[in-house]
Amino acid sequence: MAYNQDTVKTCLQAAFHHRKGTRHTVDSVQKYKEMPPVTLPIDIEAQDQTLQTEDSPIQDTGFVAWSQVVGAHLTVVNSWGYVSAFGVFQTYYNELLPQSTSQISWIGSTQVFMLFFIGTFSGRAADAGLFKTTWSAGAVLTIIGIFASSFCTQYWQLFLSQGLCMGLGCGLMFCPVVALLPTYFSRHRCLAVGLAGTGSATGGLLFPAVVSRLLPRIGFPWTMRTLGFLTLAMLLPSGLLMKQRLEPRKTGPIVDLAAFRERAYALFSVGMFFNFWGLYIAFFYISSFAKQVASFSQEQAINLLMIMNAAGVLSRIGPSYLADRYTGPMNLLIPSALFSGVMMVVWICVSDRNGIYVFAVFYGIFAASFQGLFPVTLASICSDMKTLGTRIGMVMTIISFASLTGPPIAGALLSVGKGSYLYVQLFAGITMMLGTVAVLVVRTVEYGVSMKVRA
Repeated sequence: MAYNQDTVKTCLQAAFHHRKGTRHTVDSVQKYKEMPPVTLPIDIEAQDQTLQTEDSPIQDTGFVAWSQVVGAHLTVVNSWGYVSAFGVFQTYYNELLPQSTSQISWIGSTQVFMLFFIGTFSGRAADAGLFKTTWSAGAVLTIIGIFASSFCTQYWQLFLSQGLCMGLGCGLMFCPVVALLPTYFSRHRCLAVGLAGTGSATGGLLFPAVVSRLLPRIGFPWTMRTLGFLTLAMLLPSGLLMKQRLEPRKTGPIVDLAAFRERAYALFSVGMFFNFWGLYIAFFYISSFAKQVASFSQEQAINLLMIMNAAGVLSRIGPSYLADRYTGPMNLLIPSALFSGVMMVVWICVSDRNGIYVFAVFYGIFAASFQGLFPVTLASICSDMKTLGTRIGMVMTIISFASLTGPPIAGALLSVGKGSYLYVQLFAGITMMLGTVAVLVVRTVEYGVSMKVRA
């Protein structure tokens, strides 16, 4: 819309006199119009054009918007899906390699670490308009890492290919995708992120099923190559569907340290560190626990991990829908984190097959709900969508150190306990409860104690 400066001047002058109590007539307005024009300090027409370019309406519906969810879902399948499925590799490597359980868990924890740590750089690159380039580089590295793993026979080879290479590739894909979705949605933002996040459960079901069926028949090398071809087939349409909506932010630091001066952002970062310190321990060790405590077979242990991942499918979608419609994401993130920690303590009491299955289902529900709500809760406390990639990336880098050290610490505690999982379960439960307290403080400081407030 174009603005005439004389008209704006007339309106401002008329508004000023109206405030003073002056009654205006057509003649008085005409008098203002006849006054010589003045130069306004702001070019209103240029300002309006800039706003329309930078703040164009969020689509929130339609093929383009929901196709981003489909593309993001396929990306999450082939990034977090491998993390959710690492328990099956942990169990197999325990039998294949001479290294200890703690040492083997470094492969999976390094993969998670790289996935999170690279977020600071991949998120800022996406903000700068390099979404496609960053995502494509990640897809190539992920596929190379999978195929390279098929040739590995030693620990250090698997560490480089599955831990470092795949982790780096997944990190280059994941953070930009998480930052992309909120720019397409407002009313359905939580649901969109939740649907994309179910890719973790999809991969957690698909990859263990493939491994359990093919590993005894065709061996490890061709099982990994099969996974590589599946990943390639899913990432191709994912890359074609997704595209950046906002104009790039060319200037600005890679690390926005000023963000940590905001209490909500700083406390939320601390809370996520503690939560992720214990979050993946159950996914890494549930199969080994079942084999040791309840004499599960290899196939039954893999099926248990699949059950844990399957239980989380609906709990990623349902809470996200409720957060959009009624509560806001933080109000549901807090109980999800709390009950995840409680379930890790309850795990101490589990000693038979039925108990293990019940634990796997309930922990899968609460942990998946937490993972689905975490990104959108972080987005809700970031006021500027154009810096969202940077801010999400910084939090991911922080929690990368928690994800890196959590499972190996659990492996070391398992050795200290001489095979008992008690110290492992206490460590995971306590750290997740501490994280919940930090997020609860954010909720109280920012929104008060009333449970009726959307947060």
